[in-house]
Amino acid sequence: MTRSLQGRVAVVTGAGSGIGRAIALRLAEDSAKIAIWDINAQGAEETAQMVRDAGGVAIAIDVDCSDKAAIKAAADRTRAELGPIAILVNNAGIAPFTPFLSTDDELFDKVIRINLRGPWLVTKECLPDMLEAGWGRVINITSSSVQTGSPAQGHYVSSKGGLVGMSKALALEFAASGVTFNIIPPGFIDTPMLRAAPIDADAFAQTLPMKRIGKPEDIAAAAAYLASEEASYITGQTISTNGGRYMGSH
Repeated sequence: MTRSLQGRVAVVTGAGSGIGRAIALRLAEDSAKIAIWDINAQGAEETAQMVRDAGGVAIAIDVDCSDKAAIKAAADRTRAELGPIAILVNNAGIAPFTPFLSTDDELFDKVIRINLRGPWLVTKECLPDMLEAGWGRVINITSSSVQTGSPAQGHYVSSKGGLVGMSKALALEFAASGVTFNIIPPGFIDTPMLRAAPIDADAFAQTLPMKRIGKPEDIAAAAAYLASEEASYITGQTISTNGGRYMGSH
């Protein structure tokens, strides 16, 4: 087990459940101090307690990760209680299913605000800490639907595709700074969000090359690698963690 994060502070958004929770637990195993940012205050505190029960350091912050003022307040509290932010995992998001012609403007704007504008604002708030330190990791959780498409999710795929573009643009802009920006598009992962979707998850799993649904821990392992010292020469890259669902180069 790699113990390379040496008490660095990691912010994981949407870590009150599912993939975000698994990432928070995994980075804590690697000695990071974890700030769990989630609009689900109860879930965030549960994750923080799980980290502490395992011997780690974690705080839970109830925050809407698409609200600029709330993001600043959360970052200030994180710095005050844990220290400067070194690792950011933009994981918070929503994934509604709505046919394109039935998607009203308000819903489209909501999805973009949470899934794209939110990570933009969170990154803008946290990045200065990393630049000052000359070391940082930004990991953006997107979706394999960007690579394959997804019916009735035009709004969602648009937002996650935008996050891919943002990741690559910032990777280039800050490549010489010691801060990396990378992308993990999860495939079919067993989370509360998936189980609530209008999909027969177990049947769909049989269409995948590996014939099984992925686990949140699979995504967490990829995030742990990208956050590590060993990944210092990797930026602007996509680590497709999807059981073989998509094998393209982007």
